Amino acid sequence: MYQTIRYEKNGNIGIATINRPEALNALNSTVISELEQLISEVEKDAELGAFIITGEGRSFVAGADIGEQSTMDVAAGRKWGQRGSALFRRIEKLEIPTIAAVNGFALGGGCELAMSCDIILAAGPNAEGKGGAKFGQPEVGLGITPGFSGTQRLPRRVGVAKAKELIFSGKQIGAEEAKRIGLVNEVYAAEELLNKAVEMAKSFTANAPIAVKYSKACIDRGMQMDIDNGIALENELFAMCFATEDQKEGMGAFLEKRKEKHFQNK
Repeated sequence: MYQTIRYEKNGNIGIATINRPEALNALNSTVISELEQLISEVEKDAELGAFIITGEGRSFVAGADIGEQSTMDVAAGRKWGQRGSALFRRIEKLEIPTIAAVNGFALGGGCELAMSCDIILAAGPNAEGKGGAKFGQPEVGLGITPGFSGTQRLPRRVGVAKAKELIFSGKQIGAEEAKRIGLVNEVYAAEELLNKAVEMAKSFTANAPIAVKYSKACIDRGMQMDIDNGIALENELFAMCFATEDQKEGMGAFLEKRKEKHFQNK
């Protein structure tokens, strides 16, 4: 189906691999179009319980395609930024948990793509201290700002002062530094990274799907509210759980001391 993306399902977990290694998986119009198409597929797939994004080769996504951007005028630049931002917002708003498994360069649009996911896992350097994930927003060195919502998501992840330092300097940081500042959840050896992402995804999908979706909604929507409205949102979605078969099964298994649970996503 896709020229620049490889998509597969591991049970109820979707795994998308950006597959343009000759260009370090840089985001051009084709990749963006295919990601838009894939996210439409993911949005409609009621069987999915989690979604993972990673990259082929030695890069996650090295950024947006510079050659394609170099000829843009103001109108084209505005349209390009709006398109990428809208796509990443759709990823962020997926009901199911999302994980970025960052195996190499995650620069510019690649860092922004990773930040649109709920969880970021990163590959650490090898025994010689080489390789591993590299994060950064180097756009100012090219005469532009981050364009796919990096100025908005990075401060929400790492704090305003650290985000300003990274964006104003354009510097790259490794996986361990990214974890230290709160950008990355966990760091793993490169050869373990995707398996660890699937393992984490399975820990999410083992639980009641509706409860997981409602929890994500509470966090994401609540972070945009004052605490009183956020608590009211939680109270409402908590109450709605009691209308589900999953709640009856989960509590029934607990009371019956059963380890196995048969959640139905309804």
